[in-house]
Amino acid sequence: MQAEYQQYILNFKRPSGTSRGVLTTKETWFLKISDGERAGYGECGLLRGLSIDDRPDYEEKLKWVCNNINLGQEMLWDELKEFPSIQFGVEMAFRSLEAKRPFELFPSDFTKGKASIPINGLIWMGEKAFMKSQIREKIEAGFDCIKMKIGAIDFETELELLKYIRSEFSSEEMELRVDANGAFSPGNALEKLKRLSEYEIHSIEQPIKQGQLEEMAALCEETPLPIALDEELIGVFEETKKQRLIQIINPQYVIFKPSLIGGFKGTEEWMKIAELQDTGWWITSALESNIGLNAISQWTYTKASPMPQGLGTGSLYTNNIKSPLFVENGNINYNPAISWDFKF
Repeated sequence: MQAEYQQYILNFKRPSGTSRGVLTTKETWFLKISDGERAGYGECGLLRGLSIDDRPDYEEKLKWVCNNINLGQEMLWDELKEFPSIQFGVEMAFRSLEAKRPFELFPSDFTKGKASIPINGLIWMGEKAFMKSQIREKIEAGFDCIKMKIGAIDFETELELLKYIRSEFSSEEMELRVDANGAFSPGNALEKLKRLSEYEIHSIEQPIKQGQLEEMAALCEETPLPIALDEELIGVFEETKKQRLIQIINPQYVIFKPSLIGGFKGTEEWMKIAELQDTGWWITSALESNIGLNAISQWTYTKASPMPQGLGTGSLYTNNIKSPLFVENGNINYNPAISWDFKF
């Protein structure tokens, strides 16, 4: 068995704003494993400034994986606890190697082109006019669930945008999600949640920064709208600590980004804990290229969640990998007649 990796820089079509800053490029790493006859491909989707494995020794760890690929998937996964994005890349590559076709990891009606997955339309932060134009684009593209990033521009302006959407569409016609990326303070969060609730918001992601368990637990208890944990899950490796976090905070929802929380295996640990706690969940990509998005989408379909998922990031880049994935009428689809254009 042999393995190698390469870095790939994805370029955003237009700068994309979050409360942590504006993104123009996204670094990712591809992993290739081969048994001499077949090859399998994975993506290690690192998010600088957010991933727990954003460390100086990241590439060194990738080299170690390639040098020790014969340890096998399970042993490698256990050795990579502190590198969840590499865990995911390893899982993906082994699954790809074992598949009949290297990019059909979970054969289903989705990969046959007979079924699709509902997704939310993502609205990036920016000037009011820019955000409004994005909202119009998503509505015209047939989305009935919109997720708006908030917390970086004036809160009153953000409320105006939500009011604009609600003036056009009721909550029955358009589901509205907001993502604060931890932008609120524990002191003002509840008041802001009350104001947001006037617009019949489905949920808010991570209203305050992660790591404030007691404050987040109090918010989840008092909130007038459902709270979804996102960044809160990052860096929690042990199953007992995962259980403790969900039990203490008792959120209404949790959001799973496999690249940030240990791939399929790590996510399934969280999933079981959430379901035992009667906590809702959905799955979101973390700005991977189409290699990673493909794996996440195919796996997500097997989970049969009726909720819109967060899988609409494939069209963000000028140099994404050409793939059978496409978005239409607020759903992500797979066209098996389209070939992959990936050279490694």
